[in-house]
Amino acid sequence: MDSYRGAKLFFLIFILGIGNGSFAQKNLIKKLFSSEQDSTRSDSFIPVPLIGYTQETGVEFGLTGLFSFYTDPQDKENRGSTLSGDATYSTEKQSTARIKTDIWTRKNNYHYQAEVRYKNFPFYFYGVGNQTKEADKDLLIEELQHVVLEAEKQLSKEYYLGLTTSFDDYSFREKNPGGTFTTDPIRGKHGGKALFIGLSQIIDNRNSNVYSTQGSYLKLNYSYAPNFFDGENFEGSLFKLDFRTFKTLNNKLVLGVNINYQTLQGDSAPFYLLPQLGTEMMRGYYTGRFRDQNLLAAQAELRYRFMPRFAIIGFIGAGNVYSTGNFVLAASKPTFGGGFRYFFEVERGLSISLDYGFGEKRANEARQKGLNICIGQAF
Repeated sequence: MDSYRGAKLFFLIFILGIGNGSFAQKNLIKKLFSSEQDSTRSDSFIPVPLIGYTQETGVEFGLTGLFSFYTDPQDKENRGSTLSGDATYSTEKQSTARIKTDIWTRKNNYHYQAEVRYKNFPFYFYGVGNQTKEADKDLLIEELQHVVLEAEKQLSKEYYLGLTTSFDDYSFREKNPGGTFTTDPIRGKHGGKALFIGLSQIIDNRNSNVYSTQGSYLKLNYSYAPNFFDGENFEGSLFKLDFRTFKTLNNKLVLGVNINYQTLQGDSAPFYLLPQLGTEMMRGYYTGRFRDQNLLAAQAELRYRFMPRFAIIGFIGAGNVYSTGNFVLAASKPTFGGGFRYFFEVERGLSISLDYGFGEKRANEARQKGLNICIGQAF
């Protein structure tokens, strides 16, 4: 789900609206630590203010929030739906905004997902490939308009067939011209547009789509981007595989495993569409530090929910990006670390997650590491 990295943003966790209204401090403390579940399956809302500071953005502040509900509260099999959003603004006049929905209809017959995002924000570009250097990082200003729509129909108890479409419009500006972004022979320096249309197949027998403790999930998606636009815009295909499986070891301990594969194929693949290591899949890595035509990564996570409201986790994994036909297992990068979970909705399994991950230690560079904060689980 929505995440924020490193020292860039710190959560000021003011739980101001859990449930349906405000309450006194005594009731708030009781709510935060209570083990009681919400048997009424009522709607809930959590807003989280944000504030932080970095040299490239200045002071940054904003708000993220999540609204959780059931389309059929009487149906105990109906999966939880969410509507989330976030917005940030910096003193350097940079901004982001996003709205995301995840809706399950009655009897889980249909599953709808949508995301609309705008970004006018800096990020570090390191080049393309599995061996980029810290010394080559180059600050870019990215402007992005992004829309994703997905609809899935249940054809049997565990099988869904879906249609997907997405549209992206990118533009980039180098903060200090003459750096890696200028000198590297990459495609897409002037930005561009991409419209993907695809088909998904999903096998899902997890006991929960929010906090899984048993069962498996497999999603295969193939999307094609036709040549609808002029210039250097991408024409080609994108294939994604996302596999997750969970096993309850005892009443407090759960093991989860996640495998992710992506491949972007086309004669003019721009750098901004290439699969990237980072975020939830490779915690501890700066998203975009390593990117290429193909991505293969796996991770395992041990979750110990010692109280209904609280859990700790440990994770380990490995991942790699590579050009087509050049996969080298020995070049895979490690990730490991741990984290903390606070479940603000016990029955639904909705949580605020804080993870700290460590990655590889390259010669003459500090070890890759970083803090990942999100609403929800890494997978």
